[in-house]
Parts: sequence; C-alpha cells; structure tokens
Amino acid sequence: MVIGILLSILSLGMCVPAVVDAAIGHPDWQVFAVSAAVTLFIGLSLVLAFGVGGTRMNVRQAFIMTTLAWTVLTAFAALPFAFSELGLSLTDAFFESMSGITTTGSTVIVGLDNAPPGILLWRGLLQWLGGVGIIVMAIAILPMLRVGGMQLFQMESSETAEKALPRAYQIALGITGIYIVFTSLCAAAYWAAGMDGFEAIIHGMTTIATGGYSTSDASMGHFDSMTIDFIAVGGMVAGSLPFLLYLRALQGDFVPLAQDEQVRWFLAIAGSAALVASILLWVLQGLDPIQALRFGSFNVISVMTGTGYATSDYGLWGAFANPMFYFLMFIGGCAGSTSCGIKIFRFQVLFSAARTQFRHLVHPHGVFIPYYNRRRIPDEVITSVLSFFFVFGVCFALLSIALAMLGLDFITAVSSAATAIANVGPGLGPIVGPAGNFQTLPDMAKWLMSAGMLLGRLELFTVLILFTRHFWKS
Repeated sequence: MVIGILLSILSLGMCVPAVVDAAIGHPDWQVFAVSAAVTLFIGLSLVLAFGVGGTRMNVRQAFIMTTLAWTVLTAFAALPFAFSELGLSLTDAFFESMSGITTTGSTVIVGLDNAPPGILLWRGLLQWLGGVGIIVMAIAILPMLRVGGMQLFQMESSETAEKALPRAYQIALGITGIYIVFTSLCAAAYWAAGMDGFEAIIHGMTTIATGGYSTSDASMGHFDSMTIDFIAVGGMVAGSLPFLLYLRALQGDFVPLAQDEQVRWFLAIAGSAALVASILLWVLQGLDPIQALRFGSFNVISVMTGTGYATSDYGLWGAFANPMFYFLMFIGGCAGSTSCGIKIFRFQVLFSAARTQFRHLVHPHGVFIPYYNRRRIPDEVITSVLSFFFVFGVCFALLSIALAMLGLDFITAVSSAATAIANVGPGLGPIVGPAGNFQTLPDMAKWLMSAGMLLGRLELFTVLILFTRHFWKS
C-alpha cells in the first residue's frame, strides 16, 4: 500500500515536466504523460489491492518495504529516460534514475546543455523528492530499525516530536514545509544572481537536496559566477544540517542548532578542509585569495556533502588535492539531513569510544563513559557503529574489486566505488572525475554502481539484511 501511494506521488511529479514540454511543443511531453499514466495505474492498483487502512508494520516488513520502495520507484522513474528523445538504454536509464533518486548526482547523459527541458526538470525533481524522502526515512524509519547507530536518535526524535508538534505526521509536514521554503529561497537567490528562472528552480532543488544534477555538462562552472558559487555553498551547508533542529528553531528553540555537537563537527571539518584547499590554490596555483577561497570552499563543500557540483577539476590542484578530496567523499553531513556518506555522528561515536579506551589503558581501574551530545552512548550503539564501519569497508572493497575486474583502471575503479557507495557524484581521474562522465563505463559497471548507490543511501544494513537466511526464518 505504501509503495502504491509513493508511485502515485511519483506519477504526479511526472506531470510537471510533461506540462513544461507540452508548453514549448516538445514531443517528449507524450513520454512523460504515458509514463505518468502507467505509474499512476500501478500505484492506484496497489493501493486498492491492499487497502488504505492497513496494520502496523513489524520490523521485518519495514526492512522489506524500505528497500522495495526505493527500488520500485527507481524503476518507474527510469521510464521517461528510456523513452525520451535522449534514447538512453535500459542500463543508462536505470543508472540515471538511481543516481537521481538517491541524490548521488553521477550522470551518463552527455550534452545536457541541449537536452530537452522536461528531462532536465525531471532530473531535478527526482533529486528533490529523494532528498525529502531520505530525511523522513532518517527520522521515522532508520531509528526504529536500529541501523548503523541511528537508534541514537530514537529518543531524541520522540522528544522533539513531543516538544515541537503533537503528532508524527505534523513533524513530517513541518519538515517538508521547511524543505520547500529552503528550496524556494535558494532558487530565488540563484535567479537574482543571474540564472534564468528555469535554471534557478532546478539548481534550487538539487542544491538543497545535495544532489548535484545541473542543466549543463560544465555543472556550476557553466555560470562562472562568484555570487552563484557562494549561494550554492550556503544552500549545500543548509541541506546538510539536521532538519529536526530547523523545526525546533522554528518553534523558538534555537539552542540545539547552535550547540549540537554534530553541527559543530561538521562545520569545523568543512571549514578546515575548505581553508586548506584555498591555501593550496593560493600558494601552488597562484590564484588571488578571494578566487582561491571561492573555488576551494565550493568544491570542498560540494564533495563533502555529497552534492557533486563542480566548478573546476580539483584533480589538477596538485598531489595533495586528490587524497584530500578522496577522503572527504566518505565523511558526509549530519544525520537527519539530505546529505550522504558515513555521517558525522558515527565519527563522533568512534572518537568518544576510542578516547574512553585510551583512558582505560592509562587508568585500568577507572570508570570512563563515552558521551555524545552530553548523553551517555549505549554499548549497543557503539557496536552498531563499529559494525557499520566494517560493513561499509567490506562493501567498498568488494565493489572496487568488481569494477577493476571489468577492466577499469585503479583510480577509476576505486573512486567510482567510493562515489557510488558514498552517494557523492563525481569521482577522480580523467574518466569519472569532475570533468568526466560515467557514460563510457561498461553496462555491468553501471549496474554494480547502481547497487552501490542503493546500499549507501539506505545505510547498507537495510538492504543487506534481506540477503541473510536468518531474516527469512519464521
């Protein structure tokens, strides 16, 4: 039933680019119209077949529903790509759709500057819907499923629910409202800075969703505007902070947003990396300080938040730039935001646990307790986070090896695996780097990367647990 409702919403989204294409007389409006009709028919059929009342889902059903929903939505969202004027293959259409709905931002489309407006809008809408979807999932589903340490936010989420608004659905509506306001403000700022209305709307959606789809092959570099770059930095940072804290601020409680340790760590790491990149450009590349700050901060924030916009090829910034950007890919933003990656709170949990262990080594009989946000970290959360890091490393290694076995060179294979499982967008090197494209990769590599994107977006365990024998035992 839930999947049917989501498909119905997706079909309504398809109507928007259909209207745009029809307004300018582009024939692709028929593709969107037919795709919307098919998606709506299937969606309503599922709703009618399983009813709208339903019963409370148990944990196993929630795991199945979450993974199945993202996979089914991706398949139906690929229909316009497969049958549009672009004529993408089934593999390319699914890859583009998965990259969009998981807000990864990797693309196989060449010639975006001349692509049909409906397709450009559809890419932006996919990332925008995927962004708000991941926020709701991180708040309502992952804490309940106790995935990768997300249970750390279960009590915090329920307390916030009691303090901010009385019912869970009102919290979802409140966060969606904030998401829409942020998107509108970002689009308005882009328009005021020189983008036309169409470009501003699409980039507003993909900036707040930290998705990174653009209307040009050159991404944000197409506009060559310092003002636009700094607006994007602000929008990407806004999308990477916890939306529950925005909701509390809207209720008049600004203290959590200012004092939250996750927010502080994110801003500190992003600011430090941006400063290092800016110094590299200033000292090694000879840029003036303002331009160095512009390009350094933009590209660092873009990669760390998993947005994937590009203004220049940071692979050409010197020997230190490549490893720095490579490790930034994995960090990500805050839990409960649109960003991706490992997430800041998991590094904080490990740091706190390691610091406690060091104290135990020095004072074996002392009692030391790890804390996160001034709260004691339960042992099960530490175990869950450690398990997440282990599984993340194994999945990344296996995906890298599989891509290398398909004939990709080391840099391309490793960075493609990283950008897929961390949902970043561009990789490293001349093929899949910020100046490249994923179109030339073998079809099997694109399917493997699509699986990696799904794994990364759904926090690994949500998908992998479905392949365990124990899960299916009655």
